[in-house]
Amino acid sequence: MKNYNIMLLRHGETEANEKGLYIGKTDIPLSENGVKGLELMRESYFYPRPGKIYSSPLCRAIESVRVLFPDYPPEQIVVVPDLREMDFGIFEGLSALELSELSTYKNWLAGGIDAAPPDGESAREVLSRCLSAVDLIISDMMETGCTDSVLVAHSGIITNIICAFGLPKYNPRDIVPAFGAGYLISVSAHLWQTARTFEIIGLVPGQNTEE
Repeated sequence: MKNYNIMLLRHGETEANEKGLYIGKTDIPLSENGVKGLELMRESYFYPRPGKIYSSPLCRAIESVRVLFPDYPPEQIVVVPDLREMDFGIFEGLSALELSELSTYKNWLAGGIDAAPPDGESAREVLSRCLSAVDLIISDMMETGCTDSVLVAHSGIITNIICAFGLPKYNPRDIVPAFGAGYLISVSAHLWQTARTFEIIGLVPGQNTEE
């Protein structure tokens, strides 16, 4: 039975990342440092050309695809709306330090999977989106016969996908992909359809181009 390999990559750095701000749904581009960082990653490591590329609709993800895979036709990027980052509501654009004394922020941090920032979404809602996104991607790969793809999204989305559906199991605190990096997973159609589970192969990118 076929296996479907998906490389999950985090987008490049933004100015908000550099400042430590919450930027879930906020649609901002890569910073100058972010673009340079991805170019260095592309020059230093091997990123195999995938059969398909799936991306968050946010521009920092789509820009990252164009930097890391410059030869991939932009019009062929498959935008998956459910891969967008978590909506942090009124916390968007603010830092943890700025929010630290707010009761709404403390309640959210302590509230568990169903707690949501005011005007934002809960972790459970994000997890539901992640399931829908992965379902769509695997179904599309099966229908088109594509066995190797790339998914470019956000730290929170990748963490949710890996920790909720991947084997072996990881603590979410241990899943913090670097910019332009992430995880390779292998999906068996039978295992996904019966148990919503896939195998985590390892970290990507792998081989250094100088090796």
